[in-house]
Amino acid sequence: MTIKFILSDYVDRAMSGDKPLCVYAQAIYDKLEDGTFTGRIPVCKGVIAFALTLRECEDELRSTLEDWILLGLKLGHSLPVIDNIDLNKEPTLEPMDTV
Repeated sequence: MTIKFILSDYVDRAMSGDKPLCVYAQAIYDKLEDGTFTGRIPVCKGVIAFALTLRECEDELRSTLEDWILLGLKLGHSLPVIDNIDLNKEPTLEPMDTV
């Protein structure tokens, strides 16, 4: 597995769930009694969205997840590891003379 865009890959894998390792990150959608939709990602506590259509709900859930990740990183919260992507690792910095 090659990770090229770590945040994009993290979000994509949290939103999908079609891969065996993503089963716990799978987005779940429900149609409510009034005909609107709700979506959530159980492993990402508090990530939930509501919208009039399923497509709008998917978009809103993605936006909510992105905001949740950014806020969690800024506040130093521990984020769930999704499909072996760990956003909690401290970045390793190389000396400038190696570039």
